Amino acid sequence: MVFYSRCFSMLYLLQPDTSARANTSVDTFQTANSTFELRGRGSTSNPQNGSHTSQECTRRSVIPNSLREFKLSELKEATKDFNESCKIGEGGFGKVHKGSVKSLEDPFKDIDVAVKRGNRGQKGYRQWETEVNVLGDVKLQHPNLVKLIGYCNEDHENESNWLLVYEYMPNGSVDDHLSAKSTTPLSWVRRLKIARDAATGLAYLHEGMDKQIIFRDFKPPNILLDREWNAKLSDFGFARNGPQDGWTHVSTAVVGTKGYAAPEYVQTGRMTSKIDVWSYGIFLEELITGQRPVAQNNPEKNPQFLRWVCCYAGDGNSKLSIDPRLENYSEKSMEKVIFIAKMCLAKEPKSRPTMSVVLKMVNEAIALEDQQLQDASKS
Repeated sequence: MVFYSRCFSMLYLLQPDTSARANTSVDTFQTANSTFELRGRGSTSNPQNGSHTSQECTRRSVIPNSLREFKLSELKEATKDFNESCKIGEGGFGKVHKGSVKSLEDPFKDIDVAVKRGNRGQKGYRQWETEVNVLGDVKLQHPNLVKLIGYCNEDHENESNWLLVYEYMPNGSVDDHLSAKSTTPLSWVRRLKIARDAATGLAYLHEGMDKQIIFRDFKPPNILLDREWNAKLSDFGFARNGPQDGWTHVSTAVVGTKGYAAPEYVQTGRMTSKIDVWSYGIFLEELITGQRPVAQNNPEKNPQFLRWVCCYAGDGNSKLSIDPRLENYSEKSMEKVIFIAKMCLAKEPKSRPTMSVVLKMVNEAIALEDQQLQDASKS
């Protein structure tokens, strides 16, 4: 589990729910082209709630034929042998370098790409394979999901050569612009559009296909911005199929980022689409405040308690502090977004809205902002 920090507030007692059922003893990720499985070596099952744990990885995957297969030599040339001067990012999977490759449509044209190079180890390969199978699926194409162009796995003995090649996103991540160090803070209008784009991407994953996909690591660093500032979800290394056939949840190992992971998921490992909704609520609070979430265990050190302390809302009774870098915004649209965030951060997962409902409310907030701009232009 990756632990990062930014800040919100909530204090509550987490109680185990023994009534829900997990839909499988195997944590599986399926696309149109492949199946990815995590099976437990001596995996355990709770007969009362049907939950299971998974530890050992077995794979039976087929590389999607929609992807371009690159040679290692091509990507070395494209990134100047992965020179530090070309590095544009680094995360749990590995380093990301900007590069330039020949276009298949026009061999005389070069296109900018982002090349992500995986870390060594079983975990690194597993994330590489999941991303290939998720974003390489021809049925999983959407304007608000980053486009995976191709891959490289030329040297199977050298794990550091697990490479992914994406469309290049010149405006970086949302996290870059929310940072206090950013020289290009996002306007409220732009933040609202990013919120809409991100909600659209999540709604598509949850509700737009035959099988539900749960992102599991939704946060500003994984929301990238293209040349026109359109937002796209990236980094699908932790994505998994949601519960199927009437089951309430999937029990799986807990992954993601501390401060963004839903409390019931952290405590029980029970995965539903509502864990992404929770993460989206944290993301909205970041857009509002410009602050990152911080999660801490409470002083009693009781595993049944989690205390989520917010640097800008104190004990949870104070109002959210608006990012001082925001100069012009509609009070009504701001109140609407604060309300949406509160709904997404409901203690009970069932009380949280679906992402399609969230998207509808975000569009309403945008309409309120547009109305104020129109009124201002007339006066």
